[in-house]
Amino acid sequence: MSTQSASTGHLQRRLGLAFGLAVGAGSVIGSGIMRAPGVITNEVPDPSIAMLLWFVGGLFILLSANITAELSTALPKAGGFYVPVREAFGDSMGLLAGWATFASYTAGTAAVALACADFLGMIFPWAALHLQMLAASIALVVTALNWIGVQEGRLLQICGTILKLCLLSVVIVIAFIVGPAPVESTATAGTFVGGTVTIVGIITALQLIYGAYDGWYSAMYFAEEDIDPGRNIPRAMFRSCVIVIAVYLALNLSMYIALDVATLRLSDLPVALVVERAFGSIGMTLVALLAALMAVVTLNALIMIMPRVLFGMASDGLFLHTATRVNRGGTPDIALLVSVVLTIGLIFSGGFVFVFKLMGALGIFVTVLYGAAFFALRRSQPGLARPYRAIGYPALPAIALLVSIALLGAFIFADPISGLYMLGLIAICIPVGIVLHRRRIAHRKNSLGTT
Repeated sequence: MSTQSASTGHLQRRLGLAFGLAVGAGSVIGSGIMRAPGVITNEVPDPSIAMLLWFVGGLFILLSANITAELSTALPKAGGFYVPVREAFGDSMGLLAGWATFASYTAGTAAVALACADFLGMIFPWAALHLQMLAASIALVVTALNWIGVQEGRLLQICGTILKLCLLSVVIVIAFIVGPAPVESTATAGTFVGGTVTIVGIITALQLIYGAYDGWYSAMYFAEEDIDPGRNIPRAMFRSCVIVIAVYLALNLSMYIALDVATLRLSDLPVALVVERAFGSIGMTLVALLAALMAVVTLNALIMIMPRVLFGMASDGLFLHTATRVNRGGTPDIALLVSVVLTIGLIFSGGFVFVFKLMGALGIFVTVLYGAAFFALRRSQPGLARPYRAIGYPALPAIALLVSIALLGAFIFADPISGLYMLGLIAICIPVGIVLHRRRIAHRKNSLGTT
């Protein structure tokens, strides 16, 4: 690449509300929701309680969006969660938030690429024999598209999100139309219907639902590239949340109408059962194609987000400065290269499973830090320009923060090992952050001395 075709440290304002909506809803609604109704029902075998948990999860992301909309418009920079956490608590906590976010996205990207390959393997036998190679190839193709430029990734995200929302709506309508299966077809599974709802099951279901909703905030990673972030980012976030909540509630309700609890608990892909009843044996192929499409659109969003996290950290001296390079198409190409290399490494090593376990508690811990940063910045920088101010301050933001803290405690209770990993990563990031901060201060002093 010629020096004329690249710049350092400057992202380009090319994105708007349509992309914000697409990356928000499109990164959340993925192939995982095709499996989620069965998994959640297995943990909470009572449809009314399960639906209530999905609704509560939706309320929580709306409360969280109220905080995120203020922070991302007050500090419209690439980096996502990292930006306000570092601004409020310094380099050490910023480093923790940045690396935790990047690691979770890297693991998520690897997992989504493998999921896409897995669904294609249901259709093409040769694909099932080479899942890792196919997953890596899919990731490379999407990466190449984004390497060309932001507009290419933007178009794929918008068009893909519209298509998968339309197709998913068709599935929901089909489920309502076909109605419940004949009693005789599920009579043998009746012993599962009276399953017991436990506290551990509810906590586990909440953790899974929290993960299913994760990503609604994706528009904030592109605040530095939005043509009007103060207006577009809040609108994109809240509308994305409403779209996701509506789709998730409708899909789960349709599954409970079309399938009994026993069947749901036993099914890895309940959507396929419904579509098969409507279209026969070709139903599984149709569902696999839909799931693969949904995975590709989600993958595109993740591949666009990862380099923005590294770009934001590099801009503040917490990662290699070369990661701030932006090509003619507006893509942070070095950061993108680092991201895809690490992702492919996780695909072939299976290491994304370990990273997911590590990120379980750490992800919600970063959310707690983010909520705390909101209050810290309100106190320390009252004059900061805030194009959007959180509704119901301080009560509603405080509720969101308290819920995040409660979720963190519950997740650690359910999985103490993740809590230990979290403490270990905190112990690493604090001294590293202090060292990097001191080096940056020394570098500035030397620069001033030479001038």
